[in-house]
Amino acid sequence: MNADAATATEPARILLVEDSETQALELRLLLESHGFRVERCATAEAALDHLNHGLPDLVVADYHLPGMNGDELTRQLRLSLRTRALPLLMLTGARDGERQGLESGADAYVAKSGDRDLLILRIRALLRERLGSVAPGAGETPSAAAFRRGRVLVIDGSATYRTFLAGLLSQDGHAVTVGAGAEEALAALDAEGEATAFDCVTVDLLGPTFDGLALCRTIDQRRGARVAGAGFHLVGIAGSNPPKDFLVQAYAAGADDVVSKSDAEVLALRVRGLVRRRFLEEDDRRIAGEFGARQQAVERARAEAEAAEARARLADALERANADLALANRKLTDAQAKLVQAAKMASLGELVAGIAHEINNPLAFILAHQGTVERVLAALPMPETDPAAQKGLAKARDRVGAMRMGLTRIQDLVLNLRKFSRLDEGERSLVNVPEAIETVLALIQHKLGGRITVERTFLGRPEIHCTPALLNQVVMNILGNAADAMPEGGQIHVVTETTPETDLIRISDTGPGIPEDLREKIFEPFFTTKPVGAGTGLGLAIAYSVVQAHSGSLTVETAPGGGACFVIGIPRQTATV
Repeated sequence: MNADAATATEPARILLVEDSETQALELRLLLESHGFRVERCATAEAALDHLNHGLPDLVVADYHLPGMNGDELTRQLRLSLRTRALPLLMLTGARDGERQGLESGADAYVAKSGDRDLLILRIRALLRERLGSVAPGAGETPSAAAFRRGRVLVIDGSATYRTFLAGLLSQDGHAVTVGAGAEEALAALDAEGEATAFDCVTVDLLGPTFDGLALCRTIDQRRGARVAGAGFHLVGIAGSNPPKDFLVQAYAAGADDVVSKSDAEVLALRVRGLVRRRFLEEDDRRIAGEFGARQQAVERARAEAEAAEARARLADALERANADLALANRKLTDAQAKLVQAAKMASLGELVAGIAHEINNPLAFILAHQGTVERVLAALPMPETDPAAQKGLAKARDRVGAMRMGLTRIQDLVLNLRKFSRLDEGERSLVNVPEAIETVLALIQHKLGGRITVERTFLGRPEIHCTPALLNQVVMNILGNAADAMPEGGQIHVVTETTPETDLIRISDTGPGIPEDLREKIFEPFFTTKPVGAGTGLGLAIAYSVVQAHSGSLTVETAPGGGACFVIGIPRQTATV
C-alpha cells in the first residue's frame, strides 16, 4: 500500500530534530511538499520532552546535535516501551555516519548530502512498515510509561571537574545537578520529589573539602530509607589505580561502582549503563504492576461473575422453593377443602342415614296399618238408610287414600335420602342421569319453592359411567348456587347432551351472572361472594375436584338469558364388568 494513499485523509506526522535553522527549514518544506505534517525540535532534549505529549509516526534526527547527540537520542528512544517501535531515520555527514546511526538503534541512515528523492523513498518505506501495525496519528499505547531523561547528581569539590563532568553527562541526554560538598548534596537529595528523584549519584571519594567516604555512607543511608524501587545507583570517583583497601572501604560505604577520575569517558559509560538499568527496572516494575493490576481486575471480575452466578443460582433456588411452597400450599388447601367436605358429607351421610332409618321404621308401621284400615273401610257396606253414615264413610275412605299418598311421598323422600347418602359413592357405576337429577331437585325443593321454575331437556344418554357423587354433589352445588343467586325468583334450565367423546350437562340460570374477572377464582377453595355466614366457598371447589377426578371439565360461561351457565363435561367411558 502506498504511503500517500494511506495518508490521504490524515497525513503522517514526522518529528524533525535539527539544530540548524537553514537545514530545518529546507527539510520542512521538502517533507510538507510531499504531504507530510512536520513538527521540529532544535535539540534532542526538547525532542524527548515533546515525545511525552504525543508520538509522531516517524522521527528524522540529525546525528550532530548540541548537548545530547543523535545516537544517544536513539538509545533513549529504544529504552522506553513507548518509543521502542517508533521508526527513526538518522541524518549525518560523517564518513562513518552509517555505523554511527545504525549502531545506536536507528532504522535507516541517509547522508545529509544525499539525494532528496532517496530521503523521501526511505521515509515512505519506513512509514509502510509502521502503517502495517499502527495507523497514522494513532498515538501511544495507553499503558505505555511516559518518556523521561535520566537524572544525575554530581558531587565534586572541584568546580572545573564538576562543569566538565556535567557537560559530558549532558551530552548523553541526562539532566545533571551539581553539588560542591556534603551540604549541597544532602540538600539536593532532600529537595527531590517523586518526579525529580535521581537515578544516579556520583561522589568524589577523595574530595579535599569533604570526607567522601563518610558522605557516601550518609547518602547510602538516605537511599536505604526510600521505599522499595525508589533507590538510585551510587558511583564513587577515585584516583587512578586506587589501592585495594580503599576499594573495600568504598564498597563498604555503599558505592555500587568505583571509577577512576582520570577516565571520564569510562565514567560516562558507567553512568549511562546504570541509568539505563534504572529505566529498565522502572519498566519492569511498571509492567509487573500493570500485570498485577490486570490480574487483580481479572480476579475481581471472575469473583464478581461467580458471585453473580451464585446469586442467580440462589435466586433460581428461591424461585423453585417458592414455587414448591406455593404448590404445597395449594395441595394443602385442596386437601383441607376435601377433608372438610368429606367430613361434612360423612356427617351428613350418617345424619341422613340415621334419620331415614328412624323415619322408615314408623313409616313402615303406619303404612301397614293404613293398608289394613283402607281394606277394612273398603269392605264395609254402605248404609242405605243413613245419609250421615254414608257421608262419613265416604269421607273416611277419601282421607285414608290421601294418607296413602302422603305416606308414599314420605317413603320416596326417605328413599332419595338413602340414595344421596349411600356409602358406595366412591365406586363408579352406571348412573341414570334423569333420575339422579330429579332426586337432587327433590332434595333442594325447599330452596326452589314456587319462585323458581326448573326446565329439563334430557337429550343425552340416559345412563353414564361415573360415581354417584358426580351428580349428587356437583349438580346439587350448582343448582343450590343458582337458587341463591335468584332471591326474587327466576328460571333454571338443565340440559343433557352427548357428543362422540363427551357427555355434557348444562345448568343455566337467569340470575345476574358471574363477572369476567371472577371466573378464574370461583373454583378456588374458600372463595365466595356470599355474605359472611351464608357460604363456605367450598361448593364449587369440591365440584371442580370431583369433575377432575373423572378427567372431565367444569367451565362457566354466559347463559343466553344473561345469567351463568355451568358446563360439566365427562369423557365417555364404557362400563367394565
